[in-house]
Amino acid sequence: MKPMTDQNTKDLWLKAGRRVISREADALALLGASLDGPFVQAIDILLGVKGRVIVCGMGKSGHIARKIAATFASTGTPAHFVHPAEASHGDLGMMAQGDAALLLSNSGETPELADVIAHTKRFGIPLIGVAGKAGSTLLKQADVGILLPPAEEACDKGIVPTTSTTMTLALGDALAIALMEHRQFTPENFREFHPGGKLGARLAKVRDLMHSGDQVPLIAPETAMGEVLISISQKGFGVAGVVHNGALIGVITDGDLRRHMQGLLDMTADQVMTKNPKSILPDVLAEEALSIMNRRKITTLFVAEDSRVLGILHIHDCLRAGLG
Repeated sequence: MKPMTDQNTKDLWLKAGRRVISREADALALLGASLDGPFVQAIDILLGVKGRVIVCGMGKSGHIARKIAATFASTGTPAHFVHPAEASHGDLGMMAQGDAALLLSNSGETPELADVIAHTKRFGIPLIGVAGKAGSTLLKQADVGILLPPAEEACDKGIVPTTSTTMTLALGDALAIALMEHRQFTPENFREFHPGGKLGARLAKVRDLMHSGDQVPLIAPETAMGEVLISISQKGFGVAGVVHNGALIGVITDGDLRRHMQGLLDMTADQVMTKNPKSILPDVLAEEALSIMNRRKITTLFVAEDSRVLGILHIHDCLRAGLG
């Protein structure tokens, strides 16, 4: 396809893009350096919430508020977004004693927030305000006011909310992560709120993907190899686990069968098996199990705990779940 624009125009586009990113990066550095007592006080309030964190904002601040509420909720701080304009028409009922409010407004004078502010005062709901104007109504009314540092918007006209919304979003992330780390929120906790998609797959445990019960190909040491071959064929994993008193003592794989091809049917399982096989615990991340299988060039792992076989995991189970 023939280019539609000349090189000078393309250079101007690149210049604008780099200017925007540079200004926003500078603003984030200012924000990081400005965090002080109010940020700590906000964390104290949020840690003490027995209900939910109600996050509000209008316009672009509303979009940021939705994302902050979602981040809180997925990292162990129950939260939801309330639209300020809807709050005056019944949604104030979504805020109650025991909650805390986080209100966002770059100007600090957003009129739609007035009823929300009044509601927090009436019911003793702690209010954290975030604004870019010192002395604004929101910061004056808030129990804790976080003032965004002065930074020019990314557009040369200074009218499009860009740098200000980036700082607000980053501040929300900073609050969420500080809370998450204080609560020692683990990847396993995180997966409880993210069971689907690639992230859910990465945080899945072996027990979530393994086969158990009658699906597991287990045989006794004294089993004749004719029966072992039938078991391997029926279960469909290409392997059999040899157990004694419930403990895994060996495995029989395709490689073991080839090595003992001569006189195979005259042998028993314990004569053919590979001893002391690798197994994995059920609460290990499935991603680690996949790594072990790839590293050892094997396709299955038996799942065991306290010497007791609980299941079997095939590499295809990991791939179907979105790993790899």
